[in-house]
Amino acid sequence: MKKFIEKHYKKIVFLILTFIAVVSLLNSAQDSANFDEKAHIPAGYSYVTFHDMRLNPEHPPLLKDFSGLMLLPMDLKFDITKKFWTTDINGQWDAGDNLLWREGNNANRIIFWARFPFVLLSLILGWFIFKWTRELAGLWAGLFALLLYAFDPNILGHNHFVTTDLGIATFMTFSFYYFLRFIKEPTWKNVIIGGIFLGLMQLAKFSSIIVFPIFGLVLLIYPLTKIDRHKNETSWKFRFKNLGEYLGKGIIAFILSFIIVWAVYLPNIYKMPTQNLSDTIEFYFPINDPSPSAVAVNKTANILNNNLATRPLAEYLLGMAMVFKRVDGGNGAYFMGQVSSSAFSAYFPTVFVLKEPLQNLFFMLLALAIAFSILIKSVYQKFSQKLSPNQNLISFIRHNIVSLSLLSFIFLYAFVSITGNLNIGFRHLFPILPFIYILTAKTIFNFLKKLEKNTRLIWKIILVFMSLALVLETLGAYPYYMSYFNQLAGGPKNGYRYVTDSNADWGQDLKRLKIFVDRYNWCPENSLDSFCEIYNPQLPPMDKIRLNYFGGVDIKYYFKNQAIDWWDSRRPIENGWYAISTNYLMGSIYDTTKKDSESYRWTKDLKPFAQVGTAIFLYYITPQQAEKINSQI
Repeated sequence: MKKFIEKHYKKIVFLILTFIAVVSLLNSAQDSANFDEKAHIPAGYSYVTFHDMRLNPEHPPLLKDFSGLMLLPMDLKFDITKKFWTTDINGQWDAGDNLLWREGNNANRIIFWARFPFVLLSLILGWFIFKWTRELAGLWAGLFALLLYAFDPNILGHNHFVTTDLGIATFMTFSFYYFLRFIKEPTWKNVIIGGIFLGLMQLAKFSSIIVFPIFGLVLLIYPLTKIDRHKNETSWKFRFKNLGEYLGKGIIAFILSFIIVWAVYLPNIYKMPTQNLSDTIEFYFPINDPSPSAVAVNKTANILNNNLATRPLAEYLLGMAMVFKRVDGGNGAYFMGQVSSSAFSAYFPTVFVLKEPLQNLFFMLLALAIAFSILIKSVYQKFSQKLSPNQNLISFIRHNIVSLSLLSFIFLYAFVSITGNLNIGFRHLFPILPFIYILTAKTIFNFLKKLEKNTRLIWKIILVFMSLALVLETLGAYPYYMSYFNQLAGGPKNGYRYVTDSNADWGQDLKRLKIFVDRYNWCPENSLDSFCEIYNPQLPPMDKIRLNYFGGVDIKYYFKNQAIDWWDSRRPIENGWYAISTNYLMGSIYDTTKKDSESYRWTKDLKPFAQVGTAIFLYYITPQQAEKINSQI
């Protein structure tokens, strides 16, 4: 078996990537547009069509350009004489409504093809994780890291959406790889390649700036640990000479990265009127703002906006400032029975534990235990050797620079996420996941190489068993990958009890609701269908549904006049069918600022008729129940 796999590993990698592709394309066709896609898709289309970035400036253009380019051959109707383009500041939501739902375009076709480049990116990232891990720890570690990535339901749940989350994880992985290759071999070729990918990373998402402290620290420390392999030169004069070379080339790579940023922004913005960008700057950062930083952004961005050559940098600065402003402002979120716009410090640790498969958590904990035991052993051995502590430390850094860099980034990113003021989903931890897969596989398989034969066999059996369990767990969760929760949370159907938003309900199930309603109404004539076991002949058909949907879809596009737009404070409660997104349901029930007469607390004593997908609850309210609820509130 070992020789067979080593001989045919390319076919195995291909099969795993094919699994990702098939599942992702199926979910791409089945999942409704999520909340953010309604803004990102029209933005990307407008960038490549009109070379104007007035929509969604909060994110860089690269990933949206990918989706926009896929839509160019479709000759879509997109009326830019409407208010969302002519007078509104960043009218991204209305732009999405117009492009997707109101102009007669085929929304399903648009959404599917806009998502296609993101599926391709996820395949490239999977291959890259295999490639990098193989270089670090061998073929089997590479296959194992790819397995962790490919069968993580959270990756499969988000890798087909037109959002920045998996895109920034992909380009951060590329950037780290080529930066560390430059660190090991500071040739001009590696300087140029590293600078290019550093620029592409910044064009994926503004949060990419978090890598700069890590890159800067490595750039300062690693040259001081190097030795001349031929002369065994270790003098500080030699090391400071290395430091000067590294800093000089690092600065050149950094400058090159901003040239790449400028070069990509320019075709996206060169037809955008100066006044429009100026109005956007003034809207978000008015000159009379009491905050000095806001005034500084206003003045700097306006100066840059006055010249076509520097205008791309004005747009870049605006987007970066918007992100910091949003993070400071927080985001309303439901978490563990509470609703708040302030961050919960336990949010990201909790969603990580509840949303990662238990098998992955086992592998990660095993890797941590191995790394900790190695650390303790090395500290103990230091006191029994003649080498000085400084020599030990220098040697350790030099030989473990890749692992230390990745681990440092994981800790820094986790710390910033936990202490930040923006709790909107596990997806925000995606940038660290590839590095966790790589380090987990590297640590475990390096550990196995050092074991004696019988002990190694036992651990191999455990790893095979747990890997098989991971594969079966992921296959069994299909198609509910975006809303996946492990057994600690009760599975995908129960995750909404703990946390909502893009963890559980991002609007992905509206098409599934439409299919459910149509099949239910079809049941009286086809009662032998297994689905129709749910049918209740004592209840009326679902001709009208009071629908409170959280997501990126205009409910009329799929339901037409069948849907009645509803919300939590609408009164009186009427007899009939209700479909409520769990994001709105939990947020309304647990928001202490809402009165009972403005909330969904009246649903707490009701048993849902059905849970459609994982994110929408169906209720039927009888006349008697409606009368009782209205009398109580």
